[in-house]
Amino acid sequence: MGAGGRMSHVPKSKSQVKELKRVPYTKPPFTLGQLKQAVPSHCFKRSLLRSFSYVFHDLALSFLFFYIATTYFHRFPSWLAFFAWPVYWVFQGCILTGVWVIAHECGHHAFSDHQWVDDTVGLLLHSALLVPYFSWKISHRCHHSNTGSMERDEVFVPKPKSRISWYSKYLNNPPGRALSLAGTLLIGWPLYLAFNVSGRPYDRFACHYDPYGPIFSERERLQIYISDIGMFVTTYILYQAAAVKGFAWLVCTYGIPLLIVNSFLVTITYLQHTHPSLPHYDSVEWDWLRGALSTVDRDYGVLNKVFHNITDTHIAHHLFSTMPHYHALEATKAIKPILGEYYSYDGTPVYKALWREAKECLFVEADEGANKQGVFWYRNKY
Repeated sequence: MGAGGRMSHVPKSKSQVKELKRVPYTKPPFTLGQLKQAVPSHCFKRSLLRSFSYVFHDLALSFLFFYIATTYFHRFPSWLAFFAWPVYWVFQGCILTGVWVIAHECGHHAFSDHQWVDDTVGLLLHSALLVPYFSWKISHRCHHSNTGSMERDEVFVPKPKSRISWYSKYLNNPPGRALSLAGTLLIGWPLYLAFNVSGRPYDRFACHYDPYGPIFSERERLQIYISDIGMFVTTYILYQAAAVKGFAWLVCTYGIPLLIVNSFLVTITYLQHTHPSLPHYDSVEWDWLRGALSTVDRDYGVLNKVFHNITDTHIAHHLFSTMPHYHALEATKAIKPILGEYYSYDGTPVYKALWREAKECLFVEADEGANKQGVFWYRNKY
């Protein structure tokens, strides 16, 4: 396990974690242009037909799971239904996470060559998953423009020790860590959207549903209203479904799978940008390329494919965000020899990585006595 392209084992002790090879923080010996030249040109081409094939594939599987659950589960013996519903929740949650990722592609203009097509598909898919499409698209664009910046990055921005909450040290133990992780995975995503929890600090209250909030500019307000309308329409449809079928039916068929989608989203984003070997930068040291490389590819096994490889090609995604997901694996393979030690990969099982990062990555500090005081690394001792 590790970074710099050479991590292949899982650390067994705290001392081994400290010995993880850090990602280089100096100016890379290559440019973005050189990386782009190494990628086959067809990788940057977007196919409307191919992109829609993934939409149809995922939605077909989602509706199939829904049909089986609503048509047959009530006929099962109670003991069998008791096991069948959790299987449905997991399968539906996984496939809908893939749908979420496709909408994310639309937000990056990686779905087609037509912006209106991308925005229409993204708005429909994200609204169905209770995501304010344009609002998130704008804040996520800010994240991609400022990845690794202590001042301007948008989400999971690490805090220096001086800004850690007073109660954090009381949660730095197995029960507290488990409670924090459970809360983050279950409600972290809606808290971020509604209250900017774990997001970039603003000088006033920030909310993804507020067209006049500090996240957005005046010219973007109309898009935020459209996002809010999409959320309202979905909420109304869900309300009508609950009125006809019952609230328990809605929770079982939609609510719990959505919680799983949200949990996967938080897990993926957190693990992409939180690792003991990753640097973060202040405004003096930060530049776009080093920030884009301050992320890590992770291995989710078979879910890599279900999630359209957003998990194991994230570095390529940050370098070339308009590249379609179906070319990202080829692009990653092409740029790895050039990236060298600047390429970060971690094959640690996800559940182990979550626990380790929650334990080891509590806050960031610059190395004592280091020449580069604007470069910050994760610490785990108060």
